[in-house]
Formats: sequence, structure tokens, C-alpha cells
Amino acid sequence: MRAPDFWNSNGLAARLLAPLGALYGLSIRARRARAHPFRASARVLCVGNLTAGGSGKTPVAMALARMLAARRYKVVFLTRGYRGRLTGPLPVDPAKHSAADVGDEALLLAAVAPTIVARDRARGAELAQSLGASVIVMDDGFQNFQLAKDVSLLVIDAETGFGNGRLIPAGPLREPVEQGLARADGIVLMGDGTVALQPFAGPIFRAVLRPSSPDRFDGRSVFAMAGIGRPEKFFHTLEAMGARIVGTRAFPDHHRYTLLEIEAVKRIASNAGALLVTTEKDFVRIDGNRRDGILSVPVHAVFADDPNLGIMLDRLAPGRA
Repeated sequence: MRAPDFWNSNGLAARLLAPLGALYGLSIRARRARAHPFRASARVLCVGNLTAGGSGKTPVAMALARMLAARRYKVVFLTRGYRGRLTGPLPVDPAKHSAADVGDEALLLAAVAPTIVARDRARGAELAQSLGASVIVMDDGFQNFQLAKDVSLLVIDAETGFGNGRLIPAGPLREPVEQGLARADGIVLMGDGTVALQPFAGPIFRAVLRPSSPDRFDGRSVFAMAGIGRPEKFFHTLEAMGARIVGTRAFPDHHRYTLLEIEAVKRIASNAGALLVTTEKDFVRIDGNRRDGILSVPVHAVFADDPNLGIMLDRLAPGRA
């Protein structure tokens, strides 16, 4: 979701909504207390976060899946299919399913490894097992207690951290920070910045998002559009790539583009003599017959060298307790 400005301050709006945030936190604790998690025969790696909005967990999940595949593990992604209409459990078929069916993240994941969409994570894990998964990588689901996890990693935006430190809707937090850190096995700090993580004592990994083709728009005029949690991050990425940004248009996170919207931004870019560019997540949400003239900017997560990351991944070896 797109974060409102007051999530970064403790102003009047945040204070007025604080009681609702407290109720939200209680609902998470109650859900956990009532849970009877399903224990899959495959190992389960959960890549989640403590905040609403984009922290980079999907690129992190994709990068970790590639590392696991290099270790010859059979990886299957498990995701809710956020904003998709299909509840699953079902295998994602990019040739058949659209973002309206399974969500944009599921389509990105399916380009890396077999992907299951399931609102019921336990049933989704059963389907993943039937596909021969030795490791199930959950994209999101840290606050979902239907499935037992073997390793849980929290992805945190190092620039924004936890915002004003309040719970939804008063702030960006899905649960209290200390409560979430107590369940985490490791943390991935995305980007530059420092975040107070006491009393967490586990491994903290560093990663950044990098464009897959960094010189593609160097010196080119572009009009940029993005419907992600923090669209300004995408615009800054284009600047770092050397692009000359003649204009931008921000849409809500996971926005489904209409024909009129696509025609409007194409016209603006054409009149400015600029390339029309968007994020990879936005590109898969645009209907295939409307993508002509739009370029995507794929990115990938790159981890700083840290031997503890390999040690953590080795904990997912099939059959290991």
C-alpha cells in the first residue's frame, strides 16, 4: 500500500488513530495464540516484514531462491497472491494467469521458480509438497500462523525504518517491533541507513536493489510512472541510471491501470519526446495488448558478502532439524 505522510510523524492523525492501532495489534496476538500451524515435510523460509508498503521483500525472496537453487534445493514459492482474485491453492501459469488473477508479485516469482498462490498457506504448502518442493519460500506471511516456519527473515527498509513506530492505521507497523523481532531468525536491511533493532541479537544482512541493465537509459529522456509503495525510490533509481526525467506520475500501490490512464501517460511521454518507463511490478499489471511503447526496469537484490547468510541457508537442508 502507499504510505500516508503521517506515518512518518506523531502528529494529530497518528494520535487519533492510535486506539485502532492497538486493536490491530491485539488481533495479531490473538491470531497467533489460536493458531495450530501445519508442519510441512519441506523446509519453510519466510521472507516478510513488519511494515505495510514496499520494503523489497519480493526481490529478496527471488535472490534467496536463486541461492537455494544453486545449492540444488527444489524451490517452490508460496504467496498469498495479493490483489489477485483467485484464492487458490493453485500453481501460477504466466501464460494463463494475469496480475488480476494472481497478483503482480506472483507473476514475478513465477519467472524464477514454480509458484503457488494460496490464501490458506497450509493448503498451499501441501500443494508445494506435491510438486516436489524441498524448500518452500514464502513471500510475505510473517504475520500468518497457518504454516510453521523453519527460518524467518524480516526485510526492513533502512531509509524509512519503522516510520512513527505506531501500528496500522496510525502508523506502518503490522505488529509491535519487539514482538516481531523476537520471532525473526535474521534481518535484511535494504538500502542505506541505520535502524534501531534492539534487542535483536541475530544476524543482520545488508542488501541493495540494483537495476538489471544499469546503462539502459543513460542520457535518455524518460517519463516515469509507478504504482508501488514508494514510487520516489523508482524515480531516484532512474536518476542514478543517468536518465533525464522529464516528468513522473505516481499511482497507488498495486494499481490496476485503465485504458484511459495508459493512453494518457503514453500521450504525455510522446509529446515530451521521452521514453515511457515503469517498474517491473507495474509492467505485469498492464494488460498485454497495452504494453506497446512502455519499457520496464527490472531490478534485483544484491547481498553484501556475509558468511552467516550461507550458514542460515544451510539450515534449510532437507531433513535437517
